[in-house]
Order: sequence, then C-alpha cells, then structure tokens
Amino acid sequence: MSEKIKIGISIGDINGIGLEIILKTLADNQIYDYCTPIVYGTTKVASFYRKSLALGDFSFNVITRPDMASAKRPNMINCWEEDVKIEPGVANGTGGKYAFISLERAVNDLHEGQLDALVTAPINKHNIQSESFNFPGHTEYIQHRTGAADSLMFLVGEDLKVGVVTGHVPLADISRHITKEAIVSKLQLMKESLKTDFWVQKPKIAVLGLNPHASDNGLIGSEEKEIIIPAIEDANEKGIFAFGPYAADGFFGNSSHNQFDAVLAMYHDQGLIPFKYIEFHNGVNFTAGLPVVRTSPDHGTGYDIAGKNLASENSFREALFMAVKIVKRRRETAELTANPLKISKLSKDRD
Repeated sequence: MSEKIKIGISIGDINGIGLEIILKTLADNQIYDYCTPIVYGTTKVASFYRKSLALGDFSFNVITRPDMASAKRPNMINCWEEDVKIEPGVANGTGGKYAFISLERAVNDLHEGQLDALVTAPINKHNIQSESFNFPGHTEYIQHRTGAADSLMFLVGEDLKVGVVTGHVPLADISRHITKEAIVSKLQLMKESLKTDFWVQKPKIAVLGLNPHASDNGLIGSEEKEIIIPAIEDANEKGIFAFGPYAADGFFGNSSHNQFDAVLAMYHDQGLIPFKYIEFHNGVNFTAGLPVVRTSPDHGTGYDIAGKNLASENSFREALFMAVKIVKRRRETAELTANPLKISKLSKDRD
C-alpha cells in the first residue's frame, strides 16, 4: 500500500477562525482514510480553541518533521514555544506574526518535498506584512517562494470555476494591469490546470470584459477592442478555446457560466462576488500554475465570529479534499503520459 498523501496546514491568523475550522475538519476520523494532515502551529494555541469547541477527546500527535507523522491521527509541528496571548476577533500584530511563522515553516517543508500539498487557513493581509512578508497575499508569496513565472488565482466550486487576470490590485490600477500578454498567460494556465488538475480534456473558457456592457463596441472604454479581443484571438491561435468578451452582469445573471468549464474575470471582485454568491459554502481557492499544490478556503479570517463556535468548516474541508484529488490527478497524469500505451485509456476516462 502506498504512503498516504501528506497535507501541510498553516493555521492563519490565530485570532481568526482558522484553528476552529481546522479542528472541526480534523475531528472527523474519515479524513485519515484519505490523507495525513500536518498542522503548523503550536499545541498551546490549538488547545485554547479545542476547549472552546468542547472537543475533549481530540489531541495532536506532536512531531518535529513530516516524515514522523502518524497516518491515523492529526499531527502538529510546534513552530514556536513561547506563550501567546490569544484574542479572538482582534486584528493585531500578534495574529500576523504567528500566521507568518506557521506559513513560512510549512512552505519550507513543501518546497523541500516533505509535503505533497499545502492548505492555508485565512490570514489578515495587513497585519502579516513585515520585512519577511511583503506580498499582497498567500498567492504571491508562494509563487515567489516556488520561483514560478506566473500563477492563477483559481476559485473552484461544484458549478463554477473562476480565475482572475488581476488579483490583489487596487481598483484604480486595474486597467494598466490588463494587457494582452497577461490575459493570454492566465488563459494558458487555466487551460493546463483544467486538463491536468481537473481532467477536462477540451476546456471551454469564457472571458469577461472589463467595462460595463463589455464597452458596448467601444462606447464605454476601449480595453475590449484594443486588448481583450486580440488576447482571445491570440489564445485561440494557441489552441485555447476562449470566448467573449462577455458583459459580467448579464453573463452571470442569465447563468451563461453553465455553458463553460471556467470563466476568466478581469479583476478580483468581478469574479469573486458571483463565485462567493454561488459557491460560498463549498468553494475553494486553488493556486494554479505552481509546481506545488496549494489550496485554501474561499473566505477570510472571520473576526466577527471568531471564538464563538459559529464558523463553518465546509470550505476548508473541501480545500483539503481538493488538494488530495489534485495531487493524485497530477501523479496519475504524469504516470500515464510517461507510458504512451495508457494515454488512450486516460482520454476515454476523461470523456
């Protein structure tokens, strides 16, 4: 029997809902049939939230390296020893400091091949900033650490998959970040991820416009005519089945997304607002285009409900399972591609 997939878990902001959703997920013993979870944090902080959740019989197997992990229990790597003041619902420097310590240690092990995938609990993008972390979010930090030339913020749910050309960019700066090269690059990453990570053989991708009504033929802005349409044409020449540009309001309003395998939005809120409305309880944030597998829940730190036993673990659990599935699919794709005799079988299975 092959070794189970090792999933690293960073705890996020210790004053948010991260550890609550982690503990609720790992309290389900069925998890250990699919993977070996390794949490990067400290048992002292975990114990605080365990008591608030009344998980009396829950305990971690404390280890110092991933290869020491138990396949039948939740594992914890203690990343610090000092006592930390926990203030659920409070956004402060303490939450950011220990969120980064957890993330850095987990990414180190992921980068060294000691983990098969990483699931990140939510951080506060403001209080985590420091000399060591000067990035808009998880996505950019992990892309930098892995040396990837580009990556795609890919929100994935049962009925909708959405990627964005610009991620954590101020609204006033979005237009100058929308280039033909950027759109084509994101479409290429989306196509490859749909094929390799989600086994969609010939993905159809819808591309949204930037301006209201996709500019109404240039009446409301010129980006569609000058940038987005040429990018779609270039993508099609490269073998990417991309269509559009579509006006975002009408596109989601009449459920046109059901006709496509994925949607490429121009900016964060254009894609994430409809995604969270449709998929909020089950959606997963997946970083496509990296040499490693990283997923996260599609919500934030939840300060308003932190420490109150109100947070739903559904999205985090889905993120954990998706990480496992993607690791397995990448391995199987690599194995089948390396053996030409099995490629025809793979194509039939995907169809």
